[in-house]
Amino acid sequence: MDNEGFAGRAAGLIGLGRGEVSLVSQVAEKYGGVFSYCLPSRFSSTGYLMLGAAMNPPNIKFTPMPTESNNPSFYFVELIGLTVRGKDLSIPSSVFTNVGNIIDSGTVITRLPTETYTALRSEFRQHMSSYQLVQPYDILDTCYNFTGYSRITIPAVALQFSNGVSLNVDASGILYFASPSQACLAFAGKDDENFVSIVGNMLQRTFHVVYDVPNGMIGFGSRGCG
Repeated sequence: MDNEGFAGRAAGLIGLGRGEVSLVSQVAEKYGGVFSYCLPSRFSSTGYLMLGAAMNPPNIKFTPMPTESNNPSFYFVELIGLTVRGKDLSIPSSVFTNVGNIIDSGTVITRLPTETYTALRSEFRQHMSSYQLVQPYDILDTCYNFTGYSRITIPAVALQFSNGVSLNVDASGILYFASPSQACLAFAGKDDENFVSIVGNMLQRTFHVVYDVPNGMIGFGSRGCG
């Protein structure tokens, strides 16, 4: 098996899905079907994976994690909106519910419906107009050249989930740095509008993410790791 990951970066695979051969399923009897992790902001930092219920940080908030009979191995989430620099994007709720949304630690880039991504890209570009747009990188079409800048300012991006849960994306998860001269918005439109939207792992960076499978909930706590 060739496990290269996004843009050829080396990767192994650890199965954390709902499928019966996944690690989580195989140890469910011992650990109760609960696990959590934190993906660090950079390769030099340390994250973690924990099996079983643990002491959750006080700032963690839970949102429903429904099941879908047509895709039983996925972890679905109820994404209901996005904000850029605190501004709600004008997106019909039906866009999010038509085919559903999953969260996936094995997918790097977040994939959104075309209408949603177009609104996000437009608002993001408005706030980044002082930087030079450069050629796209792979599936990423909003890229900037930060050569010569000692400091950059990017607008905050947040995902809104049901139950009043907001995922305020860490700065390290908003831009994918292909090189110092090519840093790209870490979102893309979907190739197939009939396929689910995906909350990728870059957006999850630094968060303590808890999957409580028996209770059908997923939790997010900020500052889980560096």
